[in-house]
Amino acid sequence: MTGMGAITPIGNGVENFWQGIRQERIGFGPITRFDAGGYKCSLAAEVKDFDPERYMDKKAARRMELFCQYAVAAAGEALADAALDMEKEDAYRVGCFVGSGVGSLQAMERECGRLSEKGPSRVGPLFVPLMISNMAAGNVSIAYGLKGKSLNVATACATGTNSIGEAFRSIQYGETDACVAGGTEAAVCPIGIAGFAALNALSASTDPRRCSIPFDRDRSGFVMGEGAGIVVLEELEHARRRGARIYAEVLGYGCTSDAYHITSPAEDGAGAAAAMKNALADGGVEPGALGYINAHGTSTHHNDLFETRAIKLAFGDHAKRLRINSTKSMIGHLLGAAGAVEFIACVKEIQEGFLHRTVGLRETEEELDLDYCMESHEEAVPYALSNSLGFGGHNASILLGKME
Repeated sequence: MTGMGAITPIGNGVENFWQGIRQERIGFGPITRFDAGGYKCSLAAEVKDFDPERYMDKKAARRMELFCQYAVAAAGEALADAALDMEKEDAYRVGCFVGSGVGSLQAMERECGRLSEKGPSRVGPLFVPLMISNMAAGNVSIAYGLKGKSLNVATACATGTNSIGEAFRSIQYGETDACVAGGTEAAVCPIGIAGFAALNALSASTDPRRCSIPFDRDRSGFVMGEGAGIVVLEELEHARRRGARIYAEVLGYGCTSDAYHITSPAEDGAGAAAAMKNALADGGVEPGALGYINAHGTSTHHNDLFETRAIKLAFGDHAKRLRINSTKSMIGHLLGAAGAVEFIACVKEIQEGFLHRTVGLRETEEELDLDYCMESHEEAVPYALSNSLGFGGHNASILLGKME
């Protein structure tokens, strides 16, 4: 892993994001994108001070919806951070694995309104290419000349982790030398908030400090976030030949399906447990050697309870010795971008030997009896396991290690 880029609710750019994590900054506040009066949920974790023209020209920005703009911005930072010079690379050996869970709900809202109010002839000619979720990968590849395998993974809230994992597999398989990978999302809009609220998935809290509280006994749902996380992965010898700085190593990747329910994780946690065990086995790391998990930790009742059961099932007695935290306690749930931004948090934690607190967590409940990092910890982090669990039963876990 040689480059990182991030657009998040607590800071744009990896260093701003990481300083936000260190400072326990929360990105929650009243929704500003539209009038949320009358909605069950009035808070979101919006990206602040984002000007697309800092990252791309005005004409290109006009031909992208917000989720694509976030992806192009984060990818540009990641490529610059990696110092990957595409003029010196075989562009057909550099892949682009950038996913989005939903694409542009804003484009759907806007054009459906035009259709109903003004008729079919007034639907915009760019509606489809603006809306479809693969356009994040398409726009990133166009912006930076990435001509290798280009893939849009759409596995709901597991999208970011699956995208990085599939890039890892592509490099292992030998079809790419390097990949730009991650997730992006921008779903803070009327239909996005109304839809998730109708599922009773969103917190109705009006207190920014008590709205996203993973593993807390008073948790009441997740808070919608937005942004993008993009990383550059390279085959080791490829990175060494060009003298790249290597932040961390991707060691293993595991995926399963609950085959259980369209929104609820499996109650016994068996699917998520299998994904975690598969990632560890893929990386050749014994469960007892792992000390830290960045949990999916959404702050919904079902996720936090069933993910806890999954961790206990995967690790047995060792579960009690694990440090577990949730980055969503500060940035909310970025849907398809969540796993990628949390992957970046894991890399920084490994680098700096620092595990952030699950901000807002005060008191757990009987079955939630693991170490959820009520306090931050300064300690060596040789391995990190990042979990993402998506609607439809998608379970993805990715294992990172300190580069020796």
